[in-house]
Amino acid sequence: MTTNVCLHPKDIKEVALGNGAISINEVIAVARYGAIVSFTQAYCDQVDQSRSLIEKFLEEDRLIYGVTTGFGSNVTEVISPQDAETLQRNIVRSHAVSVGQPLEKEVVRAIQLMILVNLGQGFSGVRLKVLKLIASLLNNDITPFVPGDGSVGYLSPEAHMALVLIGEGKVWHNDELIPGMEVLEKAGLEPVTLGCKEGLALTSGTTSVTAMAVLALYNAMQAAKIADITGAMSLEALKGTIKAFDPRIHSVKKHEEQAKTARNVTRILEGSQIIDTYKEHRLQDALSLRCIPQVHGAIKKVLKDTKITIEDEMNSAGDNPIIYPEEEDGIALMGGNFDGSYVGIYADTMCIAMANLAKISERRIDRLVNHHLSELPNFLVVNPGLNSGYMIPQYTAAGLLNEIRVLSHPATVDNVPTCANQEDLISFAYFASKKAYQISKKLEYILAIELMTATQAMDFHHPLKPSPITESVYHLIRSQVPMVKEDRFFHPDIESIYRQIHEGEVVQLVEMAIGEMEF
Repeated sequence: MTTNVCLHPKDIKEVALGNGAISINEVIAVARYGAIVSFTQAYCDQVDQSRSLIEKFLEEDRLIYGVTTGFGSNVTEVISPQDAETLQRNIVRSHAVSVGQPLEKEVVRAIQLMILVNLGQGFSGVRLKVLKLIASLLNNDITPFVPGDGSVGYLSPEAHMALVLIGEGKVWHNDELIPGMEVLEKAGLEPVTLGCKEGLALTSGTTSVTAMAVLALYNAMQAAKIADITGAMSLEALKGTIKAFDPRIHSVKKHEEQAKTARNVTRILEGSQIIDTYKEHRLQDALSLRCIPQVHGAIKKVLKDTKITIEDEMNSAGDNPIIYPEEEDGIALMGGNFDGSYVGIYADTMCIAMANLAKISERRIDRLVNHHLSELPNFLVVNPGLNSGYMIPQYTAAGLLNEIRVLSHPATVDNVPTCANQEDLISFAYFASKKAYQISKKLEYILAIELMTATQAMDFHHPLKPSPITESVYHLIRSQVPMVKEDRFFHPDIESIYRQIHEGEVVQLVEMAIGEMEF
């Protein structure tokens, strides 16, 4: 899997599990771009070995949580081996109680992949045929219907997915919502009868928490690069001084991300006639321009720390109990690896970081459209008054920023005991990751609006030429969004630029010219 790390997710066509750590790009490749999932022999062998231990424990009538006992506060209830299958089916049915709007397709696919990675570590005792069926759902573009609200950290969304494996529940296929059993039959797939431990393993762990955090982090890291590009274009269009990006300034601040951001902006703006003409225009600029290295750098530091934690969690076993092999035997270890605190706390932190990136971008948007500050036509249109121009997209950015700020309140500081107080400490990591994912997309829209307004502002600097890099970005935007000379329906323009950001087109264009942007 390591050979896929540096490829763009769109270029990864297959992800083989079992040859080492899975990367964030590989998760995106499967979740967003439909890469095929396969198992190596090593993956199959460790799954089979773990299952043989479970069967050995069952034959020896060992007391194991969730295998020969009930769940949660029902841990004191002993379950006979004869009832093991019923117990596992019951946990799936009884736990499938999340509500509200369904999770997006890429979220469900990311969770399914995380389940395969988690249970394929060889510490869960799940049969290989169960995991192969999950992979078949992914590879046949069959997406379980999963209501997205009401999870405290795990259990319910995963249970809705597990229903499909036993021929129940509903799935999305070819944009239709149909019964799971019907789709399995059409695809030539057989439902499974869950054996001991399997229902518990399929619903436990940090799989949904981690999956949404991965999607959010990928979007956020792309957004941080985009912000350097949009920030550079705004600086150029607003006649900003490049002097604030002098490497001597950043050499005395001991944060490498700050200096790297300053270098990114300098490289992007190299050769700009506009920057050269106005380098003495002001003694210093407003903070939203002058502090790009400091603010963007701080955000990148948070995202880099988050990446380390999420990658660790992606490649961990989050099950309970852990089926731990020991020479010819093994042991079932009851613990709390399903707890999502690591990812949840960093997801909350990531929300705050993205809110700060949204905040500085929105301020630059306002400066671009506000003629009192921009020295450009009001709302960036030739005939203001008759035309509103880009007046209202700034409102959209402000509205999105308000939503982001509300969503940035940390989820993981809360606690509501569950399960008759057996589970008396709840991470609430699920909503921490869910809102990080929501914020990441709202942030991309704000950056799309900044890119749209900065591109329009460039048109008022002719005949001065922008830098070769910003000019190439200008032409990419103009290939989809023409110059605004009079009011038109702007929503499609915003959506078009959002897609160019979300699909990595803008970053790829810049990095093809200057090499990989520093992070």
